[in-house]
Amino acid sequence: CERLANHVKVNLQENRFPIVISGDHSSALGTISGVKAAFPTKRVGVVWIDAHADIHSPYSSPSGNIHGMPLAAALSNDNLDFEVNDVSRDTADLWERMKNISIPGTKIIADDLVYFGVRDTEEPEDAQIKKLGIKNYMVDEIRFRGLETCVNEAIERLSGCDVIYVSFDVDSMDCDLVSYGTGTPVPKGFDQYEVIKIINQFTATKKVVCVEFVEVNPLLDFKGNKMAETAFEILEAITKKIEEFNLDK
Repeated sequence: CERLANHVKVNLQENRFPIVISGDHSSALGTISGVKAAFPTKRVGVVWIDAHADIHSPYSSPSGNIHGMPLAAALSNDNLDFEVNDVSRDTADLWERMKNISIPGTKIIADDLVYFGVRDTEEPEDAQIKKLGIKNYMVDEIRFRGLETCVNEAIERLSGCDVIYVSFDVDSMDCDLVSYGTGTPVPKGFDQYEVIKIINQFTATKKVVCVEFVEVNPLLDFKGNKMAETAFEILEAITKKIEEFNLDK
């Protein structure tokens, strides 16, 4: 994460647009930290397109998996109200280091985080999301109210942000429709065309400075390499818009 944060920071400082392609979603902490390090005085908005909330801490996580903790680290929030683990001193020290990667302290605030498609959570995460007032645009809500309407509402929620980072986890897509080629597949998600529309609508604000794609796992894909192919289809579609809107800046 430290190396990734530095690469993201340097690319942004050199007026480039970093597109991060990663495996484990824990990388997002490095990416967010790099964005904040590049813009230390600016508010960073986060659009989190994912089946999972990834807002656990070592104190609340039933699995202890780091890929479920990047947002808690970016928020510098331990969720001690739902502490279930007796965390060792070494783990606590490493957690503090994670929260201070690249630039010390909180990287984002809860008001500047918006979820899209989160539908597989645990009780400590649900409580934290409610406590912090984080909006989750669920798949059914988006299809009922209209995608454009929901994204416009989210853009308004992030209107106080100077820059925006978009994180796309492929498990936000419907595993039955697209592919099971990801570590934690979840049904009843988006299709690739909805994901493209969501990202492109945010890109049109000209505030998006970095996009990340995560959690493709070809070893779990029984449709050949369908998940990776779909992810690259999305990447190709959004890259065209990124180039278009950045040329217009």
